[in-house]
Amino acid sequence: MPSQITLRPSGHVFHAQDGETVLEAALREGYRLPYGCRNGTCGSCKGKVAAGVVDHGKSQDTALNASERAAGMALFCQAQPRSDLIIECREIGAVKDIPVKTLPCRVQSLELVAPDVMRIRLRLPASERLQFLAGQYIDILLRNGTRRSLSLANPPHDDGLLELHLRNYGGPFSTHVFTQMKEKDILRFEGPLGTFYLREDSIKPAVLIAGGTGFAPIKSIIEHAIHHKIKRPLLLYRGARHTADLYLNELTEAWQRDHGITYVPVLSDATAEEAWSGRSGLVHEAVIADLPDLSGHEVYACGAPAMIDAARRDFIGHCSLPEAAFYADAFTPAIP
Repeated sequence: MPSQITLRPSGHVFHAQDGETVLEAALREGYRLPYGCRNGTCGSCKGKVAAGVVDHGKSQDTALNASERAAGMALFCQAQPRSDLIIECREIGAVKDIPVKTLPCRVQSLELVAPDVMRIRLRLPASERLQFLAGQYIDILLRNGTRRSLSLANPPHDDGLLELHLRNYGGPFSTHVFTQMKEKDILRFEGPLGTFYLREDSIKPAVLIAGGTGFAPIKSIIEHAIHHKIKRPLLLYRGARHTADLYLNELTEAWQRDHGITYVPVLSDATAEEAWSGRSGLVHEAVIADLPDLSGHEVYACGAPAMIDAARRDFIGHCSLPEAAFYADAFTPAIP
């Protein structure tokens, strides 16, 4: 039996079918709630259940702890209604008019930009273009019915080719890409998806944190900001294990040189042979060292769930960052 869900503060009403999560139902009926990973790990879709009962599904404790559950919070990408609901959650107006499409595409090029990172460029049919916001992602639709989510690395204005960055974690799709995929292969995808994008109505300095291939959506955001001459300060902190993992580093250095974007690379496992003279340790701790008071900033973080969790906890708990000013996209590989 469908459950009625009322959104506060907008007053919008929609209905969830049996087996649907709150997020799935909202998106199906055209209401854009915040979300990122859609698997219960990033916390982007967190909101309050003001009335009613939900099944929390596979919500991870790192994204929704016991005290938050007791206070009525839920991850709407996992929560399934068990009654009519009243929920408190902001709606994302900037994506409401962007259609989600399912499209074919052709592999235009494959470029190994790091020992285990492939840059994939995709060409759409001549009659199609994908409208999206810088920072959003697409789902590659695989033949076995599964999906592989990958962020778009190109900015929206440069949409002749779609650019993806894929790390080889050993999962089925990455193994296929690194061993079998060829130029001119045909893929299908759905997108754009996600609510990770630059809030352009803000003038606050934006701290952009990229871990690994979390650099892809951050690249899209920065190139979008440069193209549109957005004047707010942008500070890029990029975390990697080794120097080889800082792929496309010459591009980030050019952003700093030519456009005044602060760039701080941080390595966690540099060896003596690398002769690394830059910052070392965890990337979010480098942010804290430089910016102990984040009360006047926004943070956009993309990378592994552990990095996202640590950044959210420490920035909000110790650096006075407002919780609503932390935007995240957690990358969860098919093989941990």
